[in-house]
Amino acid sequence: MRGEMSVVVDRGRYQEAVTPWEDETWRAAALDWVRDRLAVRGLRPAGEWRVRLRPWSVLVRLPVEGHDALWFKANPPASAFEGPLTAALARWVPKHVLEPLAVDADRGWSLLPDGGPLFRDVLGPDTVGPKVWEELLRQYAAMQHALTPHAREIVRLGVPDAPPTALPDVFDRLDDSSLRPEERDRLREVRPRLLDWCAELEAVGVPDSLDHADLHDGQLFHPGPGRFTFFDWGDAVVSHPFCSLPVPARRARERYGPHVLPRLRDAYLEPWTGVGRTTAELRRAVSLAWRLSALGRAGAYDRLFPAASGAAGAAVAGEGARCLLELLDEPLL
Repeated sequence: MRGEMSVVVDRGRYQEAVTPWEDETWRAAALDWVRDRLAVRGLRPAGEWRVRLRPWSVLVRLPVEGHDALWFKANPPASAFEGPLTAALARWVPKHVLEPLAVDADRGWSLLPDGGPLFRDVLGPDTVGPKVWEELLRQYAAMQHALTPHAREIVRLGVPDAPPTALPDVFDRLDDSSLRPEERDRLREVRPRLLDWCAELEAVGVPDSLDHADLHDGQLFHPGPGRFTFFDWGDAVVSHPFCSLPVPARRARERYGPHVLPRLRDAYLEPWTGVGRTTAELRRAVSLAWRLSALGRAGAYDRLFPAASGAAGAAVAGEGARCLLELLDEPLL
């Protein structure tokens, strides 16, 4: 590494995961790229660099002299679209996302500004109640609605295309080897019903859009009252937009109880009303998408660095396989 710099590495529970960070040549090239991008803007790194290594990303927090900290992110090839996608979103829906300072699409690298406090870090019993969750879902749905005309452009950026009609094929391709034989048998039994669910969801006529696929309270910033910034698009797919709802709805349910779910659903549906679809049709679509959203999340677990094998890779693959079991659960809405 060029120059003297203090570096702290966090591997979380994936102590054996192998990422490009272990490759000295790759690491030197990445950090030189960061320094060059900073220099173009008249900025200089300072202080301790904090590196977060996971089988699906390399993330580095970069203190900068006289400036808020910046973030370098490296994606594996299967999610290298995240940088170009984030840049495109900053053009199409700038109020809702981060604008990257630099992107290297070929290498899957991005340099990003700090977005402020994470939503999870400001949650508290006296400061954030269900109405705040309703507003964030209303804003997220409005962003998805605005992105529907760009769905094909998003696919051309490399984001996986998984419309309802393609979900049975997605199901067939997913690896369920980490499941017990009886679990695999139950999933195979539900395959014919999957065709019916997908056809019914498609018939509602809501256009495809961007599904974040992992929109929990650590994947959005809350920089101020009524303001939300959505980020971390490496799991994203182009699919039925309502597939985004289950992850945040479950998190809110854990905090406040099941009584909040109808309110969250109706707040989310507000931007989708008034275009010839009844409230009953939209609510039915939520129920169908709730179950089918498991396929998008399960597929995202395959987007690992090529060297992320062994115990760490197996652990991640197991989490993806277990997502498939959600197809067997009755939707909460």
